[in-house]
Amino acid sequence: MLLRQSEGPLYRNPAASVQARVADLMARMTLDEKIAQLHAAWLKLSADGEHKARSIDFARSANEITVDEILRHGLGQITRPLGTHTVDPKEGVRALNALQRKMVEDTRLGIPVMSHEECLVGLMIKDATLFPSPLNYGATWNADLVGEVGRIIGEQARSIGCHQGLAPVLDVSRDPRWGRTEETLGEDPYLVGVLACHYVRGLQGERRDVLATLKHFVGHSASEGGRNHAPVHVGPRELNDVFMLPFEMAVKLANAGSVMPAYHDIDGVPSHGNRALLHDTLREKWGFDGLVVADYAGVDLLFSHHAVARDSASAAALAFNSGLDVELPGHECAVHLKEALARAEIAESTIDAAVARVLGMKFRLGLFENPYVDPERVDVKGAAASDTAYRVALESAVLLRNEGGVLPLNENGAEKIAVIGPTADDPLALLAGYSFPVHLINSGEPSTATMLTPLRALRARLGHERVLHAKGCDIIKERRAGAPVFPGDVSLAASANTHRDELISKDTEGIAGAVAAARQAGVAIVFVGDLAGLFQSGTVGEGSDTDSLDLPGVQQALLAAVVESGTPTVVVMTGGRPYNLGGLEERIAAQIMAFAPGERGAGALADLLTGRANFSGRLPLSVPKSAGAVPYVYNHRLKSAGTPVAYHFGCRYPFGFGLGYTRFRYSELALARRAVPIENGTIELSFTLENVGPREGTEVVQVYVRDQLASSARPVRELKAFARVPLAAGASTRVRVTLPVDMLNFTDGRGERIVEPGDFDLMVGSSSRDVHLTGMVSVEGNAVRTLPRDWRMVSEVRVEA
Repeated sequence: MLLRQSEGPLYRNPAASVQARVADLMARMTLDEKIAQLHAAWLKLSADGEHKARSIDFARSANEITVDEILRHGLGQITRPLGTHTVDPKEGVRALNALQRKMVEDTRLGIPVMSHEECLVGLMIKDATLFPSPLNYGATWNADLVGEVGRIIGEQARSIGCHQGLAPVLDVSRDPRWGRTEETLGEDPYLVGVLACHYVRGLQGERRDVLATLKHFVGHSASEGGRNHAPVHVGPRELNDVFMLPFEMAVKLANAGSVMPAYHDIDGVPSHGNRALLHDTLREKWGFDGLVVADYAGVDLLFSHHAVARDSASAAALAFNSGLDVELPGHECAVHLKEALARAEIAESTIDAAVARVLGMKFRLGLFENPYVDPERVDVKGAAASDTAYRVALESAVLLRNEGGVLPLNENGAEKIAVIGPTADDPLALLAGYSFPVHLINSGEPSTATMLTPLRALRARLGHERVLHAKGCDIIKERRAGAPVFPGDVSLAASANTHRDELISKDTEGIAGAVAAARQAGVAIVFVGDLAGLFQSGTVGEGSDTDSLDLPGVQQALLAAVVESGTPTVVVMTGGRPYNLGGLEERIAAQIMAFAPGERGAGALADLLTGRANFSGRLPLSVPKSAGAVPYVYNHRLKSAGTPVAYHFGCRYPFGFGLGYTRFRYSELALARRAVPIENGTIELSFTLENVGPREGTEVVQVYVRDQLASSARPVRELKAFARVPLAAGASTRVRVTLPVDMLNFTDGRGERIVEPGDFDLMVGSSSRDVHLTGMVSVEGNAVRTLPRDWRMVSEVRVEA
């Protein structure tokens, strides 16, 4: 029953305004109770209320505080109540309810606690749907589908009492050596921004009762040498135009509820202590009204690694002065805010402002009225969710090469098919680093026992006797615990390097058997790639960076031996980054980039390989020719190539590229106007798209723009519009694109987005390289235009029926 104001304190009256409730509650709070709202606790919860602390082994700050002491004054958030350990979801909800009951009934003011979980590729808890990686999301170029993924994850989160999901990752890929490349949506800021907006809207829902968390703010993917946590060297213009754009879009267009700073520093300023980013830009300039939450131990690192704070209290002061609201995952530094206050390193008004934001969000979420969750309504895995995971896997697989018509395979043929490679029968090879089974590698939990592998899926399609199998080699012979979470300390460097050298298998004994299998077959399908694992327990993932784009271990030797057998060879690459094939790209019959396609990825690949479905994925990032040329991205500036153009610069397969089992023709480009005004102008273009191939298919049309003359150096081209267009064989359609002039902006020396008058090249194509139609439009005006806060950020593509 809802309380009326007369029946209790004003803050318990749901009819009162959020502002009034916050003011009333804060007037009743002690300093200890306020500080308790500014941090989380990382506990192993139990339904009987006997909760146990989880040690934060990657934070230097040591607090000998009992669980009862942590909870005595209340708590801002509980960290991953169901994802911290393996627990049945219903039992996990009962344990969360027990904690919530303690907060509501046993603390003086009864302030409920918020719960957060990881949700990048589905809830990172036992039994939840295992979606494909974010690179797969990007490779679909299907914003509506990505929004549906977000909606499903949001519904699953609500069913377990989760109020905040730590996703999406909006880092714009810049260096595939970086282990977290798998977490990104690709290398183009506009593509990332559009997909992120749909994911955020889907996850949060119309009520915004599950908060999406935009991370990692900002520039994390441009780290020095592609190394985890390394400094970032970008100027303010590039930072705004490339890395901040997706965050700005998700804040302004999707009303994202939370933002998480990154671990690195930019020009010596760590993100968790960067007031210019967290306050001046995010809150003041963009109007962000959500919560800024720390990346795990990010506050502690201000003194333990960055050394810009002298101790935990100073680190807390620096972070909260800069705009932080909640320390995650624990309380290492926030509990020292009283000391920082006594030393005049922070003002109580700053603490109050953060507390007000935290409490305001709890009121908006309805936590005071509905603190508990019904365990019988838990729903984290269903047929509809799995079908959506399948659709993402199907639409994201990219066909890079198909010579001689080796694909699709003939389901009714008699020739043998050799399925080879270390990832052909390993379910973990289908999963990204932030999936729950990858976190359980060392636990013995049979979390992937029911997952179909590519080998099993192909045998189901083609018949067991027809499909030969030889593993050929391992990537990692034995999965085990990784290096320290934050490798980089001098004292840890030697052990980390030794561990990595021991991790990757160098055993070539199985290659001869693979060659024998290939020689018995009409086609050899070689499954290669990498294995996700955090902090060097795998070959890709957070902290699992690389110095090479060669296939890990002896996979290159395996592939070369199979190709030398003379059997037509199809390469299926799974994993979290693109790899080169050591010059074999021109000798293989076909190549597929499947990324990490999730729990239904094997079935999707079998459907595509046999032609039951057509390929429609397109690359969300370039495949550089050489690690020596990275960072390479399609939207580089001209001189990035060197003069003369460096031989190792560029890519074999460009951003936006992908083939299928049919072909498309572009024609009849038309511009509604060849000149548009700089003030609120809109570019309108249209063209005809025709399926001239033998079967139905989906083309991903892409529109790029180049500024012919600008006051600062500009990229050779930038994506400004895209859409998936399905067409039956022989069918054609008219595609119409409207592009706001605002989207031709770039950042000037003041840090403002401007549009300059002048001429712009328009390029319509099927990839950033394959341009089929070109035009030019003039933007007319008497002066440079500075964009307002609410500038038009999104183009529109309409396909005639």
